[in-house]
Amino acid sequence: MLDIAEGNLRERAEVVLAYHRRTKHRQDGYAAGPETLDWDAQPSPYRHFAGAPVTLLPLVSDGIETPFAALTGQCPVTPVAPDVRSVGALLELSLGLAAIKEYGPDRWALRCNPSSGNLHPTEGYIVARGIGGIPDGVHHYRPAEHGLELRRSTILERPGLWIGLSSIHWREAWKYGERAFRYCQLDVGHALGAIAAACSLLGWRARVVPGIGTDALGALLGLDREHEFGRAEREDPEVLVHIEADPKQAAGGDIPAPKCVGEPRWAGVANLLDPHPMYRWPTIDSVAEASRGRIGSLDLLGNAPASDAPDARATEIILQRRSAQRYARDHAMNLGTFSRVLDSASQVLGESELHLLAFVHNVEGLENGLYALPAHATDETRLRAAMEGDLAWQEVPELPGVPALRLLAKGDFRKLVRALCCHQPIAADACVTFSMIADFGDAIAADPWRYRKVHWQAGLIGQRLYLEAEASGHAGTGIGCFLDDEIHRVLGLTGETFQTVYHFAMGRALTDGRISSVPAYPGRFRLEARL
Repeated sequence: MLDIAEGNLRERAEVVLAYHRRTKHRQDGYAAGPETLDWDAQPSPYRHFAGAPVTLLPLVSDGIETPFAALTGQCPVTPVAPDVRSVGALLELSLGLAAIKEYGPDRWALRCNPSSGNLHPTEGYIVARGIGGIPDGVHHYRPAEHGLELRRSTILERPGLWIGLSSIHWREAWKYGERAFRYCQLDVGHALGAIAAACSLLGWRARVVPGIGTDALGALLGLDREHEFGRAEREDPEVLVHIEADPKQAAGGDIPAPKCVGEPRWAGVANLLDPHPMYRWPTIDSVAEASRGRIGSLDLLGNAPASDAPDARATEIILQRRSAQRYARDHAMNLGTFSRVLDSASQVLGESELHLLAFVHNVEGLENGLYALPAHATDETRLRAAMEGDLAWQEVPELPGVPALRLLAKGDFRKLVRALCCHQPIAADACVTFSMIADFGDAIAADPWRYRKVHWQAGLIGQRLYLEAEASGHAGTGIGCFLDDEIHRVLGLTGETFQTVYHFAMGRALTDGRISSVPAYPGRFRLEARL
């Protein structure tokens, strides 16, 4: 196996690109995965550090009346003071539990940040100084209890608040095998989107800290402390986010990274999530190592949409967000709703390296067919040149609020899209199924870390689509299972300049009446006073 630590940029990039090729689903076989699953032996969804002191956070979401428009930057919000209550609200509405589901004797939790298979490989950390009610230092967030466990008691050079994210690859690989690294990166993107949305309703802003290396981030969060992990599954450092509690004051300034001073005191030993793993996927370790590097810039919110936001309460939309399992095939989405969805998604899309395709199945007043929404108007020429075949690239006068949208081909694509998305009915029964196409080969050859970035950006767009779906009375479903090169063939794409990285379906959800739902954190007292 290639020694990545000594490999040059070209070799690292080739490891990443080889992983992507290797983990493509194809008509004649899916990417390598486990041959059997024992659901009774599923890895624990909760990491904790035994011996670390725990601070329970208050539950205050019931007291937040901020409208949905704040989540998309369309409504000014007076910033709340950063303290244990507001930080509790941030974590509850981004990484916390949204509800408990029950079916017979089975119970499982849903979270505000969606995850492939509800497996939740993403772990959250808080780095804080000067936050009332929270000890200074590095804390690990425990979503099951809505609490912080103090891992590193230390003094920071300056007051502030940061959130660090890591991934436990085995949680996804247990079910999905080698393709799991992709899903972990998509989940990071969804978590970043959830954090950005929760900050917006508090009047705060979340900004990725650029320039910090993944190894340095691991050392900050204590992920490199081998003796405190022992046999426990390792966490891969992903990203660090600075939380600006006064965005106007910080506007245009540098994004600071936390610096610890003095000798730290560490506490806690990581728990073992899966005592008897049946498989190993060394290619995941290889791509994780090859794609490490300095974290680049990443916009988490984009610009505000021009269209009117749905009239809804932000916390209700965040907490009721679900991944639909089935859709009402005969339901038609209102044209105005579809225009709003595209307008809102395009604001995140415009800050990314991705382009959005839409297979429209059932939208009132709009021809069924395949549509394209490039990230920027100047990208249309590149996409047209890359997509071989007889595509129309016509303007769409029915949607003047989305001037960059183009109709590529008319027709009923339900049967095709279902086949392309691993024969999943949700892809065909939805009102619309999106495909996200990334600027790929050259970008990753220049910086292998950007493999992570394009998946984060796809997750960010997916999170915006989830929230817009809920606010409009619909539901969304992220789709990570698709036949990569078959999609490229349909689009006339060759080579690796563009690659599909994520799909997303949106429609009217059909619910299973046998499954009941109860609020998260039963028995915990909720504060209803406003922040």
